[in-house]
Amino acid sequence: MRIMSFKPGHDGAITALDASAAELIYSYEAEKDSFARYSTINPMTVLEAAGRLDAIPDVFAVGGWDTGFNHDPVGYYGIAHGSDVVGERTVFGRKVHFYSSTHERSHLWGCYGMSPFPAGMPCYGLIWEGWCGDFYHIDEYLQVMHLGRVMANPGHKYAFLYALADPRAGPTRLVDAGKLMALCAYGQTGSPDRDEQALIDFLLPSDLYPLSKEDLRESPYYNIGVTHQKFTNLARRFSDAIFDSFHTFAKKHLTKGYPLLISGGCGLNCEWNRRWLETNLFSDVFVPPCANDTGSAIGTAVDAMRHFTGNAKIKWNVYSGQPFTFDEIDRTGLEVHPLDYGQVASVLLDDKIIGWVQGNCEIGPRALGNRSILAAPFSKATHERLNRIKNRESFRPIAPVCLEEDVALHFDLARPSPHMLLFQKVLDSRLKAVTHADGTARAQTVSRKQNPRLYQLLTSFKAKSGVGVLCNTSLNFNGTGFINRASDLLTYARAADLDGFVINDAFYALK
Repeated sequence: MRIMSFKPGHDGAITALDASAAELIYSYEAEKDSFARYSTINPMTVLEAAGRLDAIPDVFAVGGWDTGFNHDPVGYYGIAHGSDVVGERTVFGRKVHFYSSTHERSHLWGCYGMSPFPAGMPCYGLIWEGWCGDFYHIDEYLQVMHLGRVMANPGHKYAFLYALADPRAGPTRLVDAGKLMALCAYGQTGSPDRDEQALIDFLLPSDLYPLSKEDLRESPYYNIGVTHQKFTNLARRFSDAIFDSFHTFAKKHLTKGYPLLISGGCGLNCEWNRRWLETNLFSDVFVPPCANDTGSAIGTAVDAMRHFTGNAKIKWNVYSGQPFTFDEIDRTGLEVHPLDYGQVASVLLDDKIIGWVQGNCEIGPRALGNRSILAAPFSKATHERLNRIKNRESFRPIAPVCLEEDVALHFDLARPSPHMLLFQKVLDSRLKAVTHADGTARAQTVSRKQNPRLYQLLTSFKAKSGVGVLCNTSLNFNGTGFINRASDLLTYARAADLDGFVINDAFYALK
């Protein structure tokens, strides 16, 4: 049985699942291939995804969204049986099954299906994102119990704070949440002062959406500037207050020590993920690399598989996105060499910055070594140059990628972090380019099995520098998804002043 599922709305995605083998075939995200961030599904993505299958799928599944969106019959909320739609459709003359379930369920079943815990193990679930802020219990029979809503709209409230302080911002933007996470590192720890507490007390209990910046025109934080110390202090304390609200609920109601599954866009907050691990309330914590809505198509496919087969666990690989397109490029000014890891390591050690493309792109929003920009990790000037290349604010951090076996030498991290979803303290003072304002980093660990080519490059770089660590940031035009074709990569490399790029087995040096 083949299942093809679709995620409508922003962060559109198309997933194919082999239900017989319980295995992810691919997950195509609409923004990848240099489309605008948070894009909806577009015709090219549909055609490319359909072209990867050799027959019409047995099941078409559509995730729920706003009930006014394309006459969606299931909507956003609901976890109970009966909040899904099952039927038949005719596709290209063939009768196929049709399945649709809510967006809330897509987060829950996607995270459950991708988690490493065995079938039948009870789990707790946390969905925190723009709209949801809820805990759940999934028992050994795949029955789901809603344990309670902690907060409405935690993700929107988090992003709203950045827009409130930004003189250039009007309505809250999806990208603002990541920027606020970076700014929290500049804030001072401590109890909220009177102004901070007043705003926290106003925002956290509110069910209003959307929040209006103009309603807070009299706030001392209105257009104060996002790097103002008074605002960065607020950002840190507001972030802590959100986490503490959920932690207080969990301590009271999640008492059986089951593993915790985290999904929703707030699952990309590496500080909160680290804090969940450190609570010791759970036997383990799992966050998928596509915790935000980019993973919702996978979740709907898993939910459909659960409905038709009774199984809700899948095998998957993080490099299950779109394959790279080798279109025609102008090779003027390019020197092309067979990939030599030692040569590329020497180029990086000489403070050059390169694009790095291998195989299919990553699922989820984090570059994990197949659509990356790489650089040596030693210089603050490299950090500054990377942010100029990325055309983004100077306060944004640059993440490191590290050999898995060496991670404890450089970072306060006692476990692998293959999907770059945890903050940790930097222990190695040499790593200036990847050390954030508060002394932390968001490291990705790499094993030979996980990504053999990136592993080999890190090994070669370590042989020359003594350190198996590189800067790793996403390969994309500002405001778009990953670059996924050769012509776009060359245009980007020339415009951003990269020193070269690697595509699979070839190194292209720019003269």
